[in-house]
Amino acid sequence: MGFNLYYRALQGTPHKWLDIAAAQCSRYAPSHCEIEAICYYTARVSGRLDIEAPKRQHAYLRAIATLPKVKIHYGNFLINQKWAGLVQPPLFRPSFDLSKSQNPEVAYVWKTEENGFAVNLSGHLVRDACLKKFDLTAVLTNDTDLVEPIRIVTQELSLPVTLLIPNRKGEPSKSLVDVVTSVRHVKPCVATCQLPESILV
Repeated sequence: MGFNLYYRALQGTPHKWLDIAAAQCSRYAPSHCEIEAICYYTARVSGRLDIEAPKRQHAYLRAIATLPKVKIHYGNFLINQKWAGLVQPPLFRPSFDLSKSQNPEVAYVWKTEENGFAVNLSGHLVRDACLKKFDLTAVLTNDTDLVEPIRIVTQELSLPVTLLIPNRKGEPSKSLVDVVTSVRHVKPCVATCQLPESILV
C-alpha cells in the first residue's frame, strides 16, 4: 500500500520518484510470469501539516498513472486533533527543553488515520482470486488486517501470495508470514527503480 511503502522505504531518502512497476513487480515476479495488473492503494493527503504535500503527491500519482497496467485505488486519509496519553517519562526531540517544567501526562496531538485501504485491498484480493484473475500475486503490506483474506487465497483457494517488505529493518508480522507463500524485500532496488525526470501526462 502507498503509505506503507513511503514511510518504510522512501521517506528521508532522495528516491521518492519510485517506479512502482519496476520496484514491486518486475524485479520480483518469476521470469515466466506476465504482469496483468498493478494496484496502488493510497489516499489524498492533507495539507494541514505540510501545505506542499498534496501538490507533491498529486504530481507523483499523475506520474505513476502513466505506467502500463497501474490502477490507483483511493481510501481516506483522516487527520484530527485528539487527547493522547504520553509515554512516561516523555521523550522529546533534542531541541526541546522540558527541564524546567513538570512532565505532562497527556497532550492534545494530531492523529492521522488511514481508512479504507485494507478493506479495499482485501476485497479486491479475494474477488480476483475467486474469479481466477491471477495465478500469483504479491502484496506490499505489514497490516495484520490482511491476514484473513490472504489466508483465504493461499489456503482455501490454493493460490500463491508473496509478501513484499519495503525495508530490511525489523521483521514482518509473524501472522502475515504464517499465511503467505513467500517473503521478499524490495528496499535494495529503490534507488535503481526511479521514474524518468520528465513524464508526459
